[in-house]
Amino acid sequence: MELDPRGVKDWLDQDLIILVDVREYEELVQFSIPGAVHNPMSAFDVDLISAESDKMLVFFCAHGIRSKQVGQFLLQENHVSEAYNMTGGVAAWIEAGLPGQI
Repeated sequence: MELDPRGVKDWLDQDLIILVDVREYEELVQFSIPGAVHNPMSAFDVDLISAESDKMLVFFCAHGIRSKQVGQFLLQENHVSEAYNMTGGVAAWIEAGLPGQI
């Protein structure tokens, strides 16, 4: 399921989600979203994703492509029952004027 950056920010502020950044380590220095958990796609660790949490999982990357793939993989392999992708990734977050760290 897709979720726009403003919706993600609202859910993050309400503590309803676990926001997972699947970008690579070198991308973190460019921009990061406060409160996000880093779990890079190239070394993705399923054990870092808590299936027991009552919070929804929202994945993001630079533009929303890799994060969508990670969510689809987790759903297909039955690691999670629900996964959201932040449409447009970090680029859309920045374009929406939402806070982050450089």
